Amino acid sequence: MVFAPYNAVELKEILENRINTWEERKTLVDNMPGEGEPAVDFTYPDIDGNDVSLSSLKGKLVYADVWATWCGPCLGEIPSLQKLEEEYHGKNIIFLSGSVDTDKDAWMKMVKEDNLGGIQLWADGWSQITRDYAIFGIPRFMLVSADGKVISSDAPRPSSGEIRGLLDSYL
Repeated sequence: MVFAPYNAVELKEILENRINTWEERKTLVDNMPGEGEPAVDFTYPDIDGNDVSLSSLKGKLVYADVWATWCGPCLGEIPSLQKLEEEYHGKNIIFLSGSVDTDKDAWMKMVKEDNLGGIQLWADGWSQITRDYAIFGIPRFMLVSADGKVISSDAPRPSSGEIRGLLDSYL
């Protein structure tokens, strides 16, 4: 970081803001549910406008994806996620995708045109789910057990070689 264009007061303010941001992030990480703890519930509208809660999916393993239409790495995971959904079709698992897009029309268009599967939710930006699960970058995948407990708040991506073994061990 180059500090030359700033005077001492401005520099102090910049540094204080950075420290506050990192302290907030640390607090979020410290407070997110750990492995084996109850998942923090969330509710967001699906593509049809119906509210869907994580807690309403109890009884099924939930593989959740937090993503956005403008996120290149998120888009890169979609083919692997679709393949994973196809392979696990008919098993006791729900694929849940929550978009942090702020442009609802762009999200709806992509969900429909690309025929995205699973349950698609619109979280309307960096909302409470990103705070509850300390999500600072996307895509972020999470795995929640059938009894509503966190298996992983940072689960392997669909493109990884690890995800199938993890899913299989909980099905």
